[in-house]
Amino acid sequence: MTEKVFPMTVEGKEKLENELKELKTVKRKEVVERIKIARGFGDLSENSEYESAKDEQAFIEGRIHTIENMLQNAQIIDNSNSKEGEVSLGRSVIFKELPDGIEEEYTIVGKAEADPFSGKISNESPIAQALIGKTVGDTVQINTPGGTMEVEITKVY
Repeated sequence: MTEKVFPMTVEGKEKLENELKELKTVKRKEVVERIKIARGFGDLSENSEYESAKDEQAFIEGRIHTIENMLQNAQIIDNSNSKEGEVSLGRSVIFKELPDGIEEEYTIVGKAEADPFSGKISNESPIAQALIGKTVGDTVQINTPGGTMEVEITKVY
């Protein structure tokens, strides 16, 4: 069975590497210390501080494993072969919704670094899938969970 590939930008990879370092060198030590302190409170079966710290430890270890897997299977996005003005992974796109003209801007990234609140959407999202391969001036129908919207691509960079 082959591992899943995680496409990401250089910046996205660096961000994950920094998060991994923080988890391993700071957060892991903090939670171990919390567990030690909580053990001193007595009966572990009714110790909410201990349970909370153990839950946090499990989350941190799971996140470390996830990030290590993503980094091990990272594929850096290379746009050198894509056409100028064409929407592709790693590029930013500005489009206006039709007919009202509201502009939106997104950068299309791999799932590992997607953050819609920062304008970074996954290449697997309905919006990105509809836009990839299109060029400036194209009108595109996007099927989203909230319904269909029509947009015109105004800029790709």
